[in-house]
Amino acid sequence: MQAAVYHQRGSARDVLRVVDLPDPTPAPGEVRVRVRVSGVNPTDWKVRSAGTPLAPDGQIPNQDGAGEIDEVGAGVDPGRRGQRVWVYHAAAGRPNGTAAQYTCVPQEQAVHLPDDVSFAQGAGLGIPYITAHRCVFADGPVAGRTLLVTGGAGAVGNAAIQLARRGGAEVIATVSSAEKARLAAAAGAGYVLDYRANDHVSELRAAAPSGVQRVIDVAIGANLATDLEVLAPHGVIVAYASDGPDPALFVRRLMTANATLRFVLVYNLTAAMIGQAVIEITQALKAGALTPLPEHHFALRDIAAAHDAVEGGALGKVLIDVP
Repeated sequence: MQAAVYHQRGSARDVLRVVDLPDPTPAPGEVRVRVRVSGVNPTDWKVRSAGTPLAPDGQIPNQDGAGEIDEVGAGVDPGRRGQRVWVYHAAAGRPNGTAAQYTCVPQEQAVHLPDDVSFAQGAGLGIPYITAHRCVFADGPVAGRTLLVTGGAGAVGNAAIQLARRGGAEVIATVSSAEKARLAAAAGAGYVLDYRANDHVSELRAAAPSGVQRVIDVAIGANLATDLEVLAPHGVIVAYASDGPDPALFVRRLMTANATLRFVLVYNLTAAMIGQAVIEITQALKAGALTPLPEHHFALRDIAAAHDAVEGGALGKVLIDVP
């Protein structure tokens, strides 16, 4: 099979190579997926850039993808052969990610993809939507509540808007450009504002006079003080990313508000948490309730450029078409 692989940490152009490798064989409880589209997430380039030593045979990158099951291991229903699926966590603790013609994953990590949903959309579901689901629903239903989603045009933020709206919430989103505002509004945000504006805290207060019950935050280090300005009593702030410095904890303000500060890392969610997310994401897919971000397609041979695009903050979903 053709596959992208790296044998050492470093920049995409320095370490990623497309090579021919033997086709993998599914172990008991696994399925083999003929990958059609591989999704690239920030975690993919971050893990490639720095981390623990690699296995001698190297690492095939990318956690998310979509394709068809073409072989099953012992203990798996043979009827799954030929099933269209979306894949998550393919490279989590495993050497074979989705940047290859074939990948083997535990059968529960290959989820049925409805016939009317493209492989491209399926390849963009895993990390963003599972993360978003946990962020939105970790503290219970959101019907009738007001949520603030920072970074509403990012993959997780945009997914959070869609899932929260489907759950009956009102959503406020912050963005940094007119194009990002369009994407957040298209996802269902009822109020979108530019966080770079000098009066954006006043605008947030005006949009939610009684405060927001939950905040889904992409940059807690930069945003915690603002989040607290608009958080309702007994509200929850959920952080799923923070590339900047750690925030100062405003202990008295958090305590006075009886606020909850929650953190979400998708790789450490329990099987039950992921299972519930997968069920509800699939239900939303079948209902036609999920809208993909703009797509940027790359050939497998151009995987380095694809990783660089994500690292550079490409607006939309970066995808690799696997030959």
